[in-house]
Amino acid sequence: MKSSFNNRPMTPAAKLLQATYLVLLVFVLVAPMLGLYPVFVMKLLCFAIFACAFNLLLGFTGLLSFGHAAFFGSAAYITGYFIKSQNFTPELGILAGVLGAGLIGLVVGYVAIRRQGIYFAMITLAMAQMVYFVCLQAPFTGGEDGLQGVPRGALFGILPLQSDTALYYLVVAVFVAAFLAISRIVHSPFGQVLKMIRENEPRAISLGYQVDRYKLLAFVLSAALAGLAGSLKTLVMGFATLSDVHWTMSGEVILMTLLGGVGTFFGPVMGAGIVITLQNTLADKVGSWVNVIIGVIFVLCVLAFRKGLIGELQAWLERRRAAAAPKV
Repeated sequence: MKSSFNNRPMTPAAKLLQATYLVLLVFVLVAPMLGLYPVFVMKLLCFAIFACAFNLLLGFTGLLSFGHAAFFGSAAYITGYFIKSQNFTPELGILAGVLGAGLIGLVVGYVAIRRQGIYFAMITLAMAQMVYFVCLQAPFTGGEDGLQGVPRGALFGILPLQSDTALYYLVVAVFVAAFLAISRIVHSPFGQVLKMIRENEPRAISLGYQVDRYKLLAFVLSAALAGLAGSLKTLVMGFATLSDVHWTMSGEVILMTLLGGVGTFFGPVMGAGIVITLQNTLADKVGSWVNVIIGVIFVLCVLAFRKGLIGELQAWLERRRAAAAPKV
């Protein structure tokens, strides 16, 4: 068996990883038959796309954004508006949301990438708050009530999505496509340059790479994928609210990514799964205390697993492989 990205034989670790992904995909496909609530799994997959999009920026480019809720929430509103008020089909509504998030990402990124570190993060937060107040005041967003009653419609005008099952498999297909797209981006020559920028930006500049252009493109791609997550979430839940574009949503996606493992492929998915599961399980039992519980879990994980759950697992496997390797 050959690797997907080169002609070298796959290592045992790569084969194990591929088999794990296949098992997880089969599990997701049969999840509704196992009694899992489809809307819950769809919501989880939407936030998993969101976390993976954020990880593309933080984990593989080294840029910490505090404003990714702007792209997630604005796409949610744009998709909801076009489907509900302009009678767009679901795929066109999602496309409008992704394009809108990408354009906002282009504007925010163009301003922010000229700074580094905490200055970059603060600019993204400030720009995101501007988007929040636009959503609060704009007439088509519903203000504090949000955009309610967004219909699911019919895919391409043919396949009705009113059924949770039909929409579920659409969301699964989009999630798999987004996951593979991010993997392809990271393994491409473009992705290798992003990693070099993350590890040693001055060296990348000295080699002749126009670093700002690479960072801006990564920022726009991350924003567009975050918009895809927000658009899907509106289609699944049937509404978009101010919480989607609030700064706390940016905090949640940072939490998901750090919890699962920054710079890993499956880490953000696991982190999103943990956070969304805790929120749905504990919200009706402990109320607002669920955020305190999640915060405590996060602090414990950061202290015990500095690389995140998946990151620590990968590091442990690497140590085992190195220990088992024959000594020369």
